[in-house]
Amino acid sequence: MIIKKARRKKKNREDEKRRRRRRKTKVADNIRTWQPFIYLILHPFLHRAVLCFYPVYLTGYLGLSVSWVLLVMLMLTWWGKNRQWKDARIGGALDFVDNEKVVINKELQSALQMASWVHFPDVEKVDWLNKVLDQAWPFFGMYMEKFLKENIQPSIRLSNAALRMFSFTKVHFGHIPPKITGIRAYTDEVDQREVVLDMDICYEGDVDIDTVVKPPVTAGVKGLKLKGMIRVILEPLIGDVPLVGGVTFFFIRRPTLQINWTGMTNLLDTPAFSSLSEETIVDIIASLMVLPNRMCIPLIDQVKVDQMRFPLPRGVVRVHLLEAKNLVAKDTYMLGMIKGKSDPYSTLRVGNNHFKSKTIKEELNPKWNEVFEFVIHEAPGQELELEIFDEDTDKDDFIGKYSLDFGVVKKEKEIDKWFTLEDVQHGEVHLKLQWLSLKTDASLLSQSSNGLACAMLAVYLESASNIPKDHSEITDNQKHGKHHKEARLTRRTPDPNSYVEFSIDKEVRKSKVVYATKDPVWEEGFTFFVHDVKTQQLNLQLKEPEKKNPLGVLTLPLSRLLDTSDMTLDQRFLLERSGANSQIKLKATLRILSLEKPAPKIDLSPPPQVKQNQPQTNTGSNGLPPSATSPAANTNPSSKATPPNTFPDSQNGTQADFLAHRRSSFLASEALRNKPTTVSMRRYDSHSLLSENSIASSRLDVSDGVSYPEALKKYQGSLGEIHLTVRYATLRNKLIVLVNACRNLFPCSSNGTDSYVRLYLLPDQSWRHRKRTHVKRRTINPVFNDKFEFIVSLEEAQRRKLDVSVKNSRMFHTRERKDIGMVIIELSQMDLTKGTTEWYELTLPGLKKSN
Repeated sequence: MIIKKARRKKKNREDEKRRRRRRKTKVADNIRTWQPFIYLILHPFLHRAVLCFYPVYLTGYLGLSVSWVLLVMLMLTWWGKNRQWKDARIGGALDFVDNEKVVINKELQSALQMASWVHFPDVEKVDWLNKVLDQAWPFFGMYMEKFLKENIQPSIRLSNAALRMFSFTKVHFGHIPPKITGIRAYTDEVDQREVVLDMDICYEGDVDIDTVVKPPVTAGVKGLKLKGMIRVILEPLIGDVPLVGGVTFFFIRRPTLQINWTGMTNLLDTPAFSSLSEETIVDIIASLMVLPNRMCIPLIDQVKVDQMRFPLPRGVVRVHLLEAKNLVAKDTYMLGMIKGKSDPYSTLRVGNNHFKSKTIKEELNPKWNEVFEFVIHEAPGQELELEIFDEDTDKDDFIGKYSLDFGVVKKEKEIDKWFTLEDVQHGEVHLKLQWLSLKTDASLLSQSSNGLACAMLAVYLESASNIPKDHSEITDNQKHGKHHKEARLTRRTPDPNSYVEFSIDKEVRKSKVVYATKDPVWEEGFTFFVHDVKTQQLNLQLKEPEKKNPLGVLTLPLSRLLDTSDMTLDQRFLLERSGANSQIKLKATLRILSLEKPAPKIDLSPPPQVKQNQPQTNTGSNGLPPSATSPAANTNPSSKATPPNTFPDSQNGTQADFLAHRRSSFLASEALRNKPTTVSMRRYDSHSLLSENSIASSRLDVSDGVSYPEALKKYQGSLGEIHLTVRYATLRNKLIVLVNACRNLFPCSSNGTDSYVRLYLLPDQSWRHRKRTHVKRRTINPVFNDKFEFIVSLEEAQRRKLDVSVKNSRMFHTRERKDIGMVIIELSQMDLTKGTTEWYELTLPGLKKSN
């Protein structure tokens, strides 16, 4: 009995456990079944859907017309658009108030499309040149019609068998000539025997050209737009008529082009083909007229065409693409509600050379650490065009760009800084650029261990002669099975089409194709980077298009150039595996890459003081000998002392002799300062139409009756020095003054001095002739780097004086003079055409110091 009860209880417990498990399973199944519905009820998108569709349901439930629904939707849409328009207006107004200057400059540059001479003061407007082009344009059209029919048409027919019937039926360049919107002349950065001009050209012409490709297939162009910058070089300048040896012109950067096609080429106007066609034509223009390719017109026989068409480059720039930061996130999720990151990569372009960096996945602060090398043919002029994109599967998104003129790199030698990206909200890129010069000293050659180039090879391909017609002719000549006359009678083949392929390891360059001649002329140049001069060699193959077997080969070890004069070989070379007398003429020049170091910066820190036992009663606080004493002393060139960092006679004399010399120099300057006649030295008759009462107020600080600050009266040290560069630009007829820096100025407060520099070209002293730098605050060693120009002839400039004054801008609230120091420079005592750069000692005429 007891056992039965125990078994019954056990069975009941097991049944209870089974029922509990069933209930739990049923609840779990219900939760899994209703979980999507619960999620939808709680999801915000469902709320929006219910809010949108409930009026439709309500309208149907009440039996109203669908027009009410459409009317309500129309009103809601209008309200939303109106709200967005108001918000955009208010936001634009606030943005304009916050960035008024930036917005105005941006609108002037983009919307108004003003000419370059408006934005840049060194670019000149040349209406007279446009009038000359307008008069000569019909004759240019006559020349182009003759050139297209006599030169281009035969080349097109020979290029392809399908184009043998090609011909120009109409060539008319219209009545609208190109416009030159601005021209800039370089005088300082170029050689004395050349003239360099940069011309911004804009052409929107009514060109009308019709062609017959193959009857009845026609094609043509009716109107085109071309915009770019052409550089024109007139060199060498000679002493005989026509004064210029030759003219070279080319596009520094690829121009922009838009074409209106006619005939069967109307298909090229469709969006799918327009970019392809215009890009192809721009590539053709680039192969002719974009650096390093040039169009040359020699004017005298003595000019070497190879030097005009392919001069040695200016140098090489090594670009270190290091990193970027704070890039724009382009990858978004959930219809733009969640912003992710980007997969950035960078493209670098210089002319026709284009490189792409590696892609960094999901990173807004990528680090590339890659190095690229570019051959620079023109600096200033050529630019580094850097663009950053976000790599996507469909279309890459633009993240930012930056452009840098290599003339800056050539001047600075080395630049290592962050550059702010353009055309985006934020983002910066870190670049390091180094300028490498081209040397002929073999001792500078060193093989780099990091894979960078150690030398550059420039090859000028001129022509070839007696090349075989095809590979079978080479085989016949090698077998000697037939006499040459007999072979010529039994086989007649046309003259070959040929091109040359150069290679150094994996780097390959190809020339253009010259058609139907055994003596082709190419006149093209190529450059190669060399990593190991002793082992690498230049391989040349003369080929026919679309055929594998070469018509001739040549191998030139680069080590051979090290033993030649000027590291150059300019001769005819016999081709191997070619005809018996097949030759090729080329010029190969090797140059060693030498890393240029930046010029030492101006030392603006006070020079170390020389310890001495005797008291310094009348010496300056820094004990420097003055490099320019008073204005009266400046009239004598011999009164200029040595620069501050060199000690006169300190190599041959003792320290006591040097200290005596320094003390006597400073006492002489003090005596000149205290002469009563120096008060009137800065008074000149003004050539302006203003009266004496209307002289600039900045000149009142040197008038009688206005005192110097008490601290300046009691100051016994040197008032400081100013670093100036003065030169005359002959071609521009301007006197150029560079205010570089000052050092050891009088401290007007415990924080230093808020100083600026004011200039007059005496005797002009009015507001119109006043030049002034910006203010440098809280420093006694300010660096200005400001440039000023005075429009005056060279003869007149040599009769004038330059009045330079350093002032403190924080003393305007008192009657005390703002002068910290001044110097008057006699321009008649210097060679203005060569220019001079010196430190000048500042003085204050009329200042009586208390002893």
